[in-house]
Amino acid sequence: MGHIEIRTASIVEVPDLLAFWARSAEGTSITDDTDGVTRLLVRDPEALLVAERDGSIVGTVIAGYDGWRCHLYRLAVDPDQRRQGIAAALLAAAHDRFVALGGRRADAMVLDHNEPGQHAWSAAGYHAEEQWSRWVRPLV
Repeated sequence: MGHIEIRTASIVEVPDLLAFWARSAEGTSITDDTDGVTRLLVRDPEALLVAERDGSIVGTVIAGYDGWRCHLYRLAVDPDQRRQGIAAALLAAAHDRFVALGGRRADAMVLDHNEPGQHAWSAAGYHAEEQWSRWVRPLV
């Protein structure tokens, strides 16, 4: 296996990222479309981190910072390349980004039924905060 490179995504990769999430990520989001991902990259070109091996996307994480809180979304690793340190490398890069921006704590969105994802987040030092619930309202 080749070396893993962590880099930021580019707008020209949006179709490839959406296809990667369709096969590698758990669940879908209302923003998993060309317009949503493009808006993210225009607003914060360094937010979407990509793990690449031998010219192929093998992992992603969105490391969003709003000036107050650090949020992690779309941690996904190619199913054929899991348990090789790709998620850990992506999270290390995300944590470095947050620290450089002045962030003090990161949170992650993890689906309740995503048991492998919960194990990965736990292994990275994250824990569920049972006193919180996520409340949402679609805007469109």
